[in-house]
Amino acid sequence: MARLFGCVRKVWNDSLALCKQSEKKPSSAELQKIVITQAKKTEERAWLSEVSNIPLQQSVADLETAFKNFFDSCKGKRKGCKVGYPKFKKRANSQSARFRIGGFSLKNGGVYLAKIGVVNPIWSRTLSSEPSSVTVIKDCGNRYFLSFLVEIQHIPSEAKNQSIGIDLGITTFAVMSNGEEAKSPSYKSLDRTIRKLQRKLARQPKDSKRRNITRIKIAKLHNRIADTRKDFLHKLSTKVVNENQVIILEDLNVSGMLRNRKLSRAISQQGWREFRTLCESKSEKFGREFQVISRWEPTSQVCADCGFKWGKIDLSVRSVLCLSCGTKQDRDQNASRIIEKVGMGNRHDSKRAQRDCQTSNG
Repeated sequence: MARLFGCVRKVWNDSLALCKQSEKKPSSAELQKIVITQAKKTEERAWLSEVSNIPLQQSVADLETAFKNFFDSCKGKRKGCKVGYPKFKKRANSQSARFRIGGFSLKNGGVYLAKIGVVNPIWSRTLSSEPSSVTVIKDCGNRYFLSFLVEIQHIPSEAKNQSIGIDLGITTFAVMSNGEEAKSPSYKSLDRTIRKLQRKLARQPKDSKRRNITRIKIAKLHNRIADTRKDFLHKLSTKVVNENQVIILEDLNVSGMLRNRKLSRAISQQGWREFRTLCESKSEKFGREFQVISRWEPTSQVCADCGFKWGKIDLSVRSVLCLSCGTKQDRDQNASRIIEKVGMGNRHDSKRAQRDCQTSNG
């Protein structure tokens, strides 16, 4: 595995260095001919023939995809955040190698990889169909994974409830319009340990054995936080999508919220965007409708019962007494109900009601 990852990383770095030196970017076929076929005939790169040729070719193809995403992002053809220029791969980062059909096969509960042998993984689930590719992954914490690409069938199912609005927060991760709440796991103790080890890492000399040991400890703690968060988000998103036909969220400006120095670390650990992505993908899978309302909707400024607008309130204020209807509203619960009403298109318009009540001068 270490030999395979080293060869894939070297092919990627050689291809990227060749692209930087050339005035015009070489095509994928030209890069494969130079960094794989011709390089194997030299003494410096003769060890490339010790591994399968399929992951090496796929590494060049992945670099081609990275350049395409970069150029599309520069031209505005790609949605989302801007994609940066491809970077050189490092030994200390996570490693991966992809096998296409012909480079792997399934045998008696194991997976045969070309020029490696049979690997016996711990299966998390059964494969729904024959895989078209498998990616071998080694993360920073020295854990190995096999990721299969398979085709699945989308099976629509009936939902218990018509719609639900979800307001996302920090202490209480999700407050739903039906009255339910979901509290996020606590990462404080692990985060405190990580910060302590990072200070220790900064004092250790580079390329030393003790620094490498500390780096692996930090990576394992990060993996524990990521695994805990991913397990929580998957369970919550599956429950929400199974029980509701229409799922409505608010478009949060997470990048702007992270500028708050007091809350940036807590916000970044929640995984709001990942939860939105999971709900969107699972809604498509189970035949649900997924909606995202505008971030400019005053969800915390309007009463969900009568539509009276009381204006902006400080984050420390968690409940509001409506001056119009006299109802005591919980801030997060009220916001989730407003999100549901806006998404379903039946929110009470207080401005229009005020205009209708005005008398004319005629």
